[in-house]
Amino acid sequence: MKFHILTLFPEMVMQGLTTSIIGRAVERGLLEIETVNIRDYSAEKHKKVDDYPYGGGAGMVMQAQPVYDAWKSVVDKIGYRPRTVYLTPQGGVFHQEAAKEFALEKDLILLCGHYEGIDERVLEEITTDYVSIGDYVLTGGELAAMVVADAVSRMVPGVLSNQESGTAESFEGNLLEYPQYSRPREWNGREVPAVLLSGDHAKVDEWRREQSILRTKERRPDLLERADLTEKEKIRFQIGKSEKLF
Repeated sequence: MKFHILTLFPEMVMQGLTTSIIGRAVERGLLEIETVNIRDYSAEKHKKVDDYPYGGGAGMVMQAQPVYDAWKSVVDKIGYRPRTVYLTPQGGVFHQEAAKEFALEKDLILLCGHYEGIDERVLEEITTDYVSIGDYVLTGGELAAMVVADAVSRMVPGVLSNQESGTAESFEGNLLEYPQYSRPREWNGREVPAVLLSGDHAKVDEWRREQSILRTKERRPDLLERADLTEKEKIRFQIGKSEKLF
């Protein structure tokens, strides 16, 4: 899979995506990450990419031409119009299912905005998905693009050294991950739950499932409406339509 990230700050993006698991996956040829500097496609003498908004108002708006030409350079190189994601607070909130869906793409363009946004006309021309990583505003789309690229990369086969880590973790089945423990057996007066030391894998799996449900109910009750629960589990943990979830 290859990410094409359209940005005004390519160094920022590459520094964040060339280390740890993602960096190793790039070295192994499982992923490719390309940054395209939008400023390189400015027709202005001084490589200006923004201007005042029509109708007045604070701030500046990124112009359509350099954004479109940067996008077109990718399209011309790969030979087709790939899925193009614009990172914006106005988009749908990014989630694990979206990460899985994006991971099926051969190429994925991530468009990073800045200033007060991007000229709407170019967004209408090139954008297929509007994505937000949360209900807050950042100074630019670079951090959001890095979050999306990281989450999507984990869903690409072979990127994780232990494939189970990509499935048995938070948000699978709309449940949060169960608590994790490591050595030593006792730390600061706190013991590892006895069931994890029992060697009984069936009981361990049962305990982990129970803890996932309880943790989700406590910390993210909004997820329970979409969680993959059996009728028996719904009754046991008192989860139902009449329950106040938020």
